[in-house]
Amino acid sequence: MSTVQPTFPNGFLWGGATAANQLEGGYDQGGKGLSTSDMLTAGTHTTSRRITTELDPTLNYPSHEAIDYYHRYKEDIALFGEMGFKVFRMSIAWSRIFPNGDDLEPSEEGLQFYDQVFAELKKYHIEPLVTISHYEAPFALAQKYNGWSDRRLVEFYTRYCETLFTRYKDTVKYWLTFNEINILTLPFGTFLAGAMIPEGNGELVDTSQDDPQARYQALHHQFVASAKAVKLGHQINPDFKIGCMIAYMCSYPLTSNPEDVILAQQKDNLTNFLCSDVQVRGAYPGFAKRYFADHNITLTIEPEDEQTLKEGCVDYYTFSYYSSTCVSADPDQEQIGGNLSMGLKNPYLKASDWGWQIDPQGLRWSLNNIYNRYQIPLMLVENGLGAVDEVQADGSIHDDYRIEYLKQHVIAMQEALADGVDLIGYTPWGCIDLVSAGTGEMKKRYGFIYVDKDNEGKGTLDRSRKDSFFWYQKVIESNGTVLE
Repeated sequence: MSTVQPTFPNGFLWGGATAANQLEGGYDQGGKGLSTSDMLTAGTHTTSRRITTELDPTLNYPSHEAIDYYHRYKEDIALFGEMGFKVFRMSIAWSRIFPNGDDLEPSEEGLQFYDQVFAELKKYHIEPLVTISHYEAPFALAQKYNGWSDRRLVEFYTRYCETLFTRYKDTVKYWLTFNEINILTLPFGTFLAGAMIPEGNGELVDTSQDDPQARYQALHHQFVASAKAVKLGHQINPDFKIGCMIAYMCSYPLTSNPEDVILAQQKDNLTNFLCSDVQVRGAYPGFAKRYFADHNITLTIEPEDEQTLKEGCVDYYTFSYYSSTCVSADPDQEQIGGNLSMGLKNPYLKASDWGWQIDPQGLRWSLNNIYNRYQIPLMLVENGLGAVDEVQADGSIHDDYRIEYLKQHVIAMQEALADGVDLIGYTPWGCIDLVSAGTGEMKKRYGFIYVDKDNEGKGTLDRSRKDSFFWYQKVIESNGTVLE
């Protein structure tokens, strides 16, 4: 029996997380250029989103309106303030600031929009946590350069960063360079994260024409860009805290067969630790070099890159955690879904409506696994349950299933803190209902705040509080001591 009482530290950063392309809307307003996310059609749990190289007026593009935060941010931030948020994770839409990505001068109108957002957050004493690039590169960069496959994007990105760091040097303290940068270790990341237009049938999840060489070269360019941004940010304001962001994919060996155990370790290394080793430690790990050699991947690395990576190590580590999966050397095991990747069914776990296995203990394991490796502050910046919510006749929304999911994950964080993990913040994903990145759905809801909009884009967009809104309000007010 443990004698350590699990508690959250004073000043713990409770809040919520979003992304511009999934909630802002206003895709062609305020001088904004098209982004890669603006070219993605709606999909479903069983139908892939499609990439179109031109806008088709007969198709539904969910990001174009999203939940209209562009016009309703004051109302939404007031609700975040009512919940008691200490921090709000948001992203800046690159194409609001540089409509084509390679523009020489930024859009003042775009910068002013975020001036207003930050002013509103300050009114409620909410600290902004800004993701600089979150799945929404300017689409012109995809068309003109094939996205991050071209090294010139390093220059365009650092110009964008310099603009943000200079403009908001006294407004924003916490920054993240790239959202879920490790998605480029998977075919799914080609367009979403790499802004590279893949060959094939136009499906976002089409892997038939995957090009690992291009993906890992693009990833290297993002590593260099991230490191340059960290160094630049610290020059502009030494008090900046600049972090990485990893989609942590927790994978257990399905059995005690040593082959399963080795496979689980290899997956952990390749999908999780390759990227964070480069961003936290400043160099490629040995297992990455072996993987590249085994798969005939030859990266073009400039002579100065090694020094750049060493000089641009991040200050803290952030990650998403939703579920866990299993891996096995046996090819006949049942596959299930998860955040960005597939895995094998764990017979000990239940799953969400979208097939993601619910595993709070996996969060404790992941927190310990990450912290033992890096010994720097951690922040869980995405976590939550995507589910179908029903509005009752009186307008109430009883999402006990979401409360239970979040409660168990908060308990897992408490246990990790008692284990000695330096966890500094928690921002559940989609604190207000928004468009799903993977499927483009509204039906898959995560929020404490309900938004009246359906998968076809119909609805009033009115906001209302779910039961989880009031639950989370109490959690924050009590600093995690009241979970009922």
